[in-house]
Amino acid sequence: GAAGGSTSLGANSNLERCDSPLGTISLTEDVSSTWYGEYRQTKLPSTIQLMRIFIQQSNCFVVVERSARGMNAMNRERELQNSGEMRSGSNFGKGQMVSSDFALTPEVTFADRNTDGAGAVASVLGEVLSHGKLGKEIGRSRTAVSVANRGLNELADSTATEASVLLMLVDNRSGVQLAAAEGTATKVDFGGPLFRTVGGLTGMSSYTKTPAGKVVVAAFMDAFNNMVVTLRDYK
Repeated sequence: GAAGGSTSLGANSNLERCDSPLGTISLTEDVSSTWYGEYRQTKLPSTIQLMRIFIQQSNCFVVVERSARGMNAMNRERELQNSGEMRSGSNFGKGQMVSSDFALTPEVTFADRNTDGAGAVASVLGEVLSHGKLGKEIGRSRTAVSVANRGLNELADSTATEASVLLMLVDNRSGVQLAAAEGTATKVDFGGPLFRTVGGLTGMSSYTKTPAGKVVVAAFMDAFNNMVVTLRDYK
């Protein structure tokens, strides 16, 4: 699978598409949040990598690079230009970068074997960690911590067969939240072009090799489709 400009190859037929891009978009994860720490224990790649695929293949937005690694690469080229090492005409001067009209923030709200599992686990653990009362809570609620630890171990073992995710879209100029969409997936059909496309990308094969990865892919596709449907007629 691939995507370049408005051309897409091997995209899943269920992915919503746009006739033309609605604008430019950057992606960001709240790496300091509780959900991010729990999610990375699954050893799945960043959700941003996954959303890049959907966005490019949908032709609904043009992705602009804002990751630390990407910005470092662009700044390195500009440093070479300023040092005089670039050949004449390279044109890495000011005024070349494109602004980001929108910011998209993905979030995994839970992933577990059933809705009674990690949803409760995430709630309990989030409450404990967010208030900085871990020591007190361990003493007062050993059962809750035990449940949380057991749920996290299951998540880390990539045994999840259900996932719920959230996407939030903000206008970078006004700061207004334009859209929010939830996506879910439960015991989905794990075959088809979607997973062949994702699995063919460098570093993304873990999304196709574990139950947790597969339901996260399907849940984000569900959320993205929901968001696109609500935005296509937005003025």
